[in-house]
Amino acid sequence: MRQKDQERRIHKVFVTRNTEYHFEKNTCVAIRDRKTGQWQQRHTVLLRDVTGSILYGVNGSMRITPGLPKVGESMYFDANDCEIITSSIVSVERPGYDVVASYKK
Repeated sequence: MRQKDQERRIHKVFVTRNTEYHFEKNTCVAIRDRKTGQWQQRHTVLLRDVTGSILYGVNGSMRITPGLPKVGESMYFDANDCEIITSSIVSVERPGYDVVASYKK
């Protein structure tokens, strides 16, 4: 019997104001521009694991935690000797089967 809080779905979409970051487990497998709907073929974080998440406090402080972000937090990547921080996550969604199939091609 499976525990109720155990997550078994491995695909998630982290949505910022301008971009969708599509993940399989902790790895960014696809990135889509929300305005144009176009998939980005080249991006620094594509096929990289997220390093952690960042939450900014009202006084300008930062709290960095390992793992995937929650709504209101930013994703943090340490990729190719370059640190990438996304804008704040506005929603976390589940991609449809057809969307997952499209980035498996």
